[in-house]
Amino acid sequence: MYICEIVLQMKRIIAKSTLREFWEKHADSEQYLKTWYDTAKSAKWLSPNDVKQTYVSASILKNRRVVFNIKGNAYRLVVKFNYEKQWAFIRFIGTHTEYDKINADTI
Repeated sequence: MYICEIVLQMKRIIAKSTLREFWEKHADSEQYLKTWYDTAKSAKWLSPNDVKQTYVSASILKNRRVVFNIKGNAYRLVVKFNYEKQWAFIRFIGTHTEYDKINADTI
């Protein structure tokens, strides 16, 4: 008898170019954003709770959005997830001050 486990991982992160454009302007964020990207790309997140197991400081919002603190909360990353399809949509990346000016639930 064989037991097969389906291992899902994040298939698409849309769009890495958004992160790249940001780290080109904020060089101190580059390694942190690359680490987040690599972690998310290989993650098997099926729910917000799965995200919290990896990133305990992440804030779970409504509308399938999660806020990640980047570089010790110097920057904020808002991502909208489709857990079923294993897609992540980058909705916002900015400084904490810029984050305070947006509505993370709707951006």
